[in-house]
Parts: sequence; structure tokens; C-alpha cells
Amino acid sequence: MSVAWKFGTSSWSETDWVGPFYPRGTKAGDFLRVYAQVFTTVEADTTYYRVPSAALVRGWAEKTPETFRLCAKFPRSIVHGGEGATPQPSNILDSPKAWQDCEAFLTALQGLGPRKGPVVLQFPYFNRSAFAEVGPFLSRLDAFLARLPADERVAVEVRNKAWLAEPLLALLRHHRACLVLSELPYLPHPADLAPQLDLVTTDWLYVRLIGDREATEAACERFDRPVLNKDASLDRWAQLLVNLTQDPAGRVREVHAYANNHYQGHGPATIRALAGRVQERLASLS
Repeated sequence: MSVAWKFGTSSWSETDWVGPFYPRGTKAGDFLRVYAQVFTTVEADTTYYRVPSAALVRGWAEKTPETFRLCAKFPRSIVHGGEGATPQPSNILDSPKAWQDCEAFLTALQGLGPRKGPVVLQFPYFNRSAFAEVGPFLSRLDAFLARLPADERVAVEVRNKAWLAEPLLALLRHHRACLVLSELPYLPHPADLAPQLDLVTTDWLYVRLIGDREATEAACERFDRPVLNKDASLDRWAQLLVNLTQDPAGRVREVHAYANNHYQGHGPATIRALAGRVQERLASLS
């Protein structure tokens, strides 16, 4: 079975990429058009902060080919519950505002047509004042996913280490939702989880190389080149993804992988490094 590999970055709007990635003189309004000539997918970070207008989404579609895939984050009102720094648990996944924004968000994304990729529920870390245990969170997530259109492809990222366990995975499998495999300094590397858990919850994978924001920002002033050596971790990622996609059962049909500037200092270089490692390992199997 052939696996579709889609590599990209988390956002396309970084002005520090002009020169290292975008040709000098490229205007911000042309970033996405140029980006889509290099990568096959991108993650839209802007939708976390506001529901995109129909006109904005049409603009994204006009600047990208039909084979391109744009993935978008659900708005903050749904996954965080409020505008303050602290999550408001009573509003998360279940409030009039959350459902209003959810409907508007999914409606707007229809303007992408075939370019629409998975949508992402990026949850923050929840302390015990938000959710004393995982059960109440899973109940809300279950109800939320059940209300979404049946054909909606949803990726779910949790940032509580103890929640990366079978109850969450079973719930995601039930809804054919995808567990986001992410790298953050306070979470176990997915390669360390794989021997203990079946990380495949649907027929596609979603990967986010997020990294350590403080460490990266301390090492650079601009996001124009890699400043941290992450070779060992990238090697582990590549081997993990090849292992998961080479499952004899052929469960995985597509992989979406994204790199953030904060992973090494320059998202495009990071995702190219991961893609190259994956391709090398796949070639060695043929």
C-alpha cells in the first residue's frame, strides 16, 4: 500500500524567512503562493486566534494548487475556553461561544474545497484546577467529536503527560480521530511511547515538531537558520514514522508532518531534514 507523505511547516507568514527561504523581495501577500511551490501542506496557526473570514479562506485557495493541503487549528474559544492566560474549563468544548465558533470555523474552511486538510484540536496543558483527572475531559471530548460532521478529519493534541494512555487512544479510535504526535520538552518523545502504546488511532498520522521555545529563542534573534542540533531526535522521528507506516496491516495511508520555528530555529530546514531522513529509510527498504 502506498503512503502519501505530506511535509510542511507550522504557518507560512514568518518574515525572517525572506532570504533563507522566500526569495528576497517577496511580499507578505505572496508568501503562501511561493510556499506552495515548495511544500505540499501547511498548518494555519492564525485560525487559533480568530475564525477566518470566507474571503481570507478563498484567498488561501486561490494561492495554492488543488493538490495542496491546508490544515487549521480550531479557535482558542473551543480548546482554551477564554481569552486569558488560564484556561476556563467550564467553556472548553462545550459553551455557546465554542459551538458558534466551531460552526463558523468549519463553514469558512469549506472555501478551501479539495485543499482542506485535517483540523486540529490543540489543547493547552491543564492543571488540576481545570481538570482534576482525565475522565471529565474525555467525556467532553467524546461529546464534542460525536457532534462533528462524520467526514471531518480531526487531530487531537493533549499536553498532559499522564493523559497519553489507552483511555484517550480508545476514544480517538472510536471516533476515527488522530492522536497528534508532538515533541515538547515536558512530554515523552513519541518514540518512547511507541513500545508501550499503539499510537495509530486512524488511517493517517499527524506530527508536530514544536520544540523548546525558551531554548530556541535564547539561541537566536531571527528564525533564519537552525541553531539547535536536533539530529538525534530527528533520527528517532524518522524511524518511528517509517515503522508506523510499514505496519503489516497497512493501517496508515497518509502522514502530515509539520515543523515549528521553535524546534531548531528555522521551520523549513527542520522539515526538510525530517523528510530527507524518512526518504532515506524508505529507500533502504525497497
